[in-house]
Amino acid sequence: MNDLYDEIRERTRQLLKGQDLFGERVRIRARALSTEEAIGNPESDDFPLQKGKERLMQAEFGNALGQAFTDRYGDFEGTLEQVLEISLENNYRRAIFVATLNAVLRHMNQIDGTVHCRDQGPAQCAEELRHYIRTHYGWIRIVLIGFQPRMVESLAPCYPLRVIDMDPDTIGTRKFQIAIEGPEATEEAILWADLLLVTGTTLVNGTIGSFLESKPVIFYGTTIAGAAHLMNWDRFCAKGT
Repeated sequence: MNDLYDEIRERTRQLLKGQDLFGERVRIRARALSTEEAIGNPESDDFPLQKGKERLMQAEFGNALGQAFTDRYGDFEGTLEQVLEISLENNYRRAIFVATLNAVLRHMNQIDGTVHCRDQGPAQCAEELRHYIRTHYGWIRIVLIGFQPRMVESLAPCYPLRVIDMDPDTIGTRKFQIAIEGPEATEEAILWADLLLVTGTTLVNGTIGSFLESKPVIFYGTTIAGAAHLMNWDRFCAKGT
């Protein structure tokens, strides 16, 4: 996994060459957003953010914002060079790096969709995702990595679907007629699937390497915006801003 993060770091440095940012002291602030700030009022209560399991770290770089989901969060301030040199040994440090990467690439107009959608955005995104998969893949077996309620609600009636999650409160329950399985089922589920639909949070929690070499993958969400751009990974985020 360290090789993957090193590659992302190196590609970031290459992109920044000639931008005159390394020698400047820049302010980067990452903070945990409240639920209201992060997703507004989506008229449901089953998002991880609303249940207190995860929060969004938000980095500010120039006039740009970048976010990352994480279960370990707190404030950070430093230079861009310090962030690029930080040891990515836990979810908190990886969240700082990932959120900052998203903000920097947004500042450079390399990417968009670095801020989580709000209100009805998640439901609209899930509907567009269903149409996207139908158009590009047809009828296939899908494994969703990371319980995203609106996506499960949208995809379950249309496709053979399995859902893998890490939340002990969710594992073993049924959501929209789909059994939520734990991480121990990941390997077998990947073998079963035709397509992996993977939360970008895997970049922060260090599990992303499990999903990169076996089956076609679509990463979803704002967290992986910058890394997906740098690494040429497919990403779906229809309503992020």
